[in-house]
Amino acid sequence: MELYDVAIIGSGPAGLTAGIYAGRARLKTLIIEKQQAGGQIVQTEEVENYPGALEGDTGPAIIDRMVAQTKKFGVEKVSDEITEVQLVGKTKVLKAKGGEYRAKSVIIATGAEPRFLGCPGEKEFIGKGVSYCATCDGAFFEGLDIFVIGGGDTAVEEAMFLTKFGRKVYVVHRRGELRAAKSIQEKAFKNEKIEFIWDSVVEEIKGDGLVNEIVLKNKKTGELTNYKAEDGMLGVFIFVGYTPITKLFVDNLELDRGYIETDENMKTKIPGVFAAGDVRVKDLRQVVTATADGAIAAVQAEKYLEDLE
Repeated sequence: MELYDVAIIGSGPAGLTAGIYAGRARLKTLIIEKQQAGGQIVQTEEVENYPGALEGDTGPAIIDRMVAQTKKFGVEKVSDEITEVQLVGKTKVLKAKGGEYRAKSVIIATGAEPRFLGCPGEKEFIGKGVSYCATCDGAFFEGLDIFVIGGGDTAVEEAMFLTKFGRKVYVVHRRGELRAAKSIQEKAFKNEKIEFIWDSVVEEIKGDGLVNEIVLKNKKTGELTNYKAEDGMLGVFIFVGYTPITKLFVDNLELDRGYIETDENMKTKIPGVFAAGDVRVKDLRQVVTATADGAIAAVQAEKYLEDLE
């Protein structure tokens, strides 16, 4: 069975950057990804804060360039889902649905996934009016009312993107002011198609096959307000944070609220095992910090391998 120098779990910006650095160091490198490459950034229509991004650059465009770079440096990529890991020892074993992979070192870059609201009707209407990806599903709501839940950078940026499709976009936030960056807020407040609903949460999402009603509750007054679709359907896009994808590692690594603990060199408590990107404990989760993590993890993996010889 083939033995890789580095096995990278996940192909978001952190995983791909780790692959670029490991491949460039002439390490035998494998990236394992169960879905499409890119992680959260492929859901982003416009990337303005990544250094060197081109005017109007999209998340998918940036990821395509990263994937091309990994291929240039000979990094192998396989589409598979890891189901079990054995991380202790000189040879790490990753058991997957499609087989078994062995490596001298492992970089975990599994990222995070959208957090659910947990309200009645949410899960029942996923794909039927409820979405967590504006670029994926925005076009389905052409000329309809759209509700965006959340008040951070992602929520407000995606609300602006959704104005390309929706007749009206309502941003529902549980507080009285946004958490998004001031520059993003300024753009949103100037957009005439966006209306803000403050101090409110989603009480219930209703429908008959498709979402046609959303019930909001004012946190200060307790008042319930029903918004019904004028044209038979409305859209609900939810952006209230993320949950780290770390179930595989609960019994192996130290976690803090589900996130993997590392030192500044991306090292976990297990020699030869590193974590990078949104999956690890950190204050800022952005593409630029993910790529930095990936670069550091790959360089540290190279040093670890040198010490093994």
